[in-house]
This record gives sequence, structure tokens and C-alpha cells, in this order.
Amino acid sequence: MSSTPTLAYIGLGSNLSEPLAQVQAAIHEITNITQINVMRVSSLYLSKPMGPQDQGDYINAVLALETSLSAIKLLDALQAIENEAGRVRKENRWGARVLDLDILLFGAEIINNPRLTIPHYGIKEREFVLTPLAEIAPNLILPGGESVKVLSQDIANNAMVKLS
Repeated sequence: MSSTPTLAYIGLGSNLSEPLAQVQAAIHEITNITQINVMRVSSLYLSKPMGPQDQGDYINAVLALETSLSAIKLLDALQAIENEAGRVRKENRWGARVLDLDILLFGAEIINNPRLTIPHYGIKEREFVLTPLAEIAPNLILPGGESVKVLSQDIANNAMVKLS
């Protein structure tokens, strides 16, 4: 465990079982983890599904937190919250889900192992990640050198709607 907390960004999404309530409950649960200090939470956004369109729209948000947990321990904590919400992991990567919590960035670390890829592999192609991320961290530069603000301005918003 490091003595200096790591700044991490978490993407949240849900499109089943009262998605708004699911995302709000997940934010609450994350704030209750002892080794985590939630710094900022983006607005909530309503977005179209990324994969099959025969599913409901998503509620998405991004939060910034500081943690003394390792990236894998943070992943374990987030997956416990997903499981508690009723998340079922399926083969269909882009299917509907009760709750999806993704570690987008973990400090300046680049991680690529069977359980975790950081930066998150889809961070630069997803308006429902880039827009809320740019909202809470407009000056953030990704490990590859790209500006989150510029990326968010250049991506199509796909009819995404800011809710709050």
C-alpha cells in the first residue's frame, strides 16, 4: 500500500432496474469505502447503448477519487458493489446491465493484465466517458498525451443528454 493516495477516475453506467437509482446508490457505496475519498462527481448523462440497440438507454457518470488501495484492490471493491447490485457477467460485452463500474485511469499507471486494462480501452471512443470526465477534470492529459478536453470536444455526442 502506498502512503500517497492515487488519483483514479471511475466510469459508472446502468440501464436496468432503475438505472438512475443504481448509479446514485453506487456513488454512495463508493463514498463509504474506507480507503477512498471521492473528490468530484460529474453530472448524470442519459446515453444510447454502445452495442445492440434493443436495450434501454444508459445513465452514466464519472467520479474522481483518491485511494490508498492498489488498482486490483480497487477493482475488487468496485466489483463487490456491482455484485451487490445484481450484476451478472455475461459473454455479451455490450449487453444491458444493472451496474457497470470501470476504472478509467489509475494515476499515471498503465496496466494490462487479464483482469484489468488501464487506461480503460474505450476511454477515447466513448462520449459517455469523455464528456463527464472532461466536466470534472478538464485539464486531464491521458497517459498517451491526449487532452481529455480536446477529445471530448471532438467526439460526436450521439444524442446524449445531460440530466443534472
